[in-house]
Amino acid sequence: MLKDLMIKDFVSELASNSPAPGGGSVAALSAALSASLASMVFNLTVGKKVYNEYDDEKKEMINSSLKEVNENKDNFIKLMDRDTEEFMVLMGAFKLPKDTDEEKRLRNEKIEEGYKRALDIPYEVTKQAYKVYDHILIACNYGNKNAVSDAGVAALLLQAAIESAVLNVKINLSCISDGTFKEEVKNKCDEIVKNGVIRRDEILSIVNAKIS
Repeated sequence: MLKDLMIKDFVSELASNSPAPGGGSVAALSAALSASLASMVFNLTVGKKVYNEYDDEKKEMINSSLKEVNENKDNFIKLMDRDTEEFMVLMGAFKLPKDTDEEKRLRNEKIEEGYKRALDIPYEVTKQAYKVYDHILIACNYGNKNAVSDAGVAALLLQAAIESAVLNVKINLSCISDGTFKEEVKNKCDEIVKNGVIRRDEILSIVNAKIS
C-alpha cells in the first residue's frame, strides 16, 4: 500500500512509467499534509500560555478542531490508496473481452462504471478537503503565533489538493455519457474551487499580517 512506502520509494514510484499512483493520490496526500500541519499548530498551542488564557469556548473549539484534523489526516491517507485501487479496477475493465456485441455492451458498461468509481475518490477528497479550511482558520486565529506560517502553508497545500482533485474528477467525467450527472458534479467542483480560493486568501491575509 502507498501509505506504507518510504517517502523516497513513493516518489520513485510516482516518477515511474506506471500510471498509478498519479495525480489523484497526490491530491489526497496534499490534503493529508495540510491537515497534519493544522494539527501541528494545534498541538503547539494546547497547554501553552496563550491556550490557558482562552475561555472554555475557545479551548473547546481548538480541541475539537485538533480532533477533526487528525481524523481528516487519516482519512485522506486512506483515500490516497483507494484512488490507486479504483484506477486499477478501471484499467481492468478495458481488458474485458469484446469479441461479441454482448461482450462489447458489458465491457462498455463496466468501463463507464469504472470511470464513475474512479472519480468518486477525488470528488470525496475535494469535498472533505474544503471542510478543513474551517480548522485552518481557527489555527490561524487562535493557534501558537510562532506557528502561524504553518497554518498558511496548510492553506496553500489545501487549495492545491482541492484543485488537483478536481482535475482528476473532470478527466474522468469527460469519459462519462450521463450529461446530467456530469454537469452536476462539474458545477459543484467549480463552486468549491472558487470558494476555496476565497478562503485560502483570507487565511493568507491573516498570516501575512501576523508575520509582517
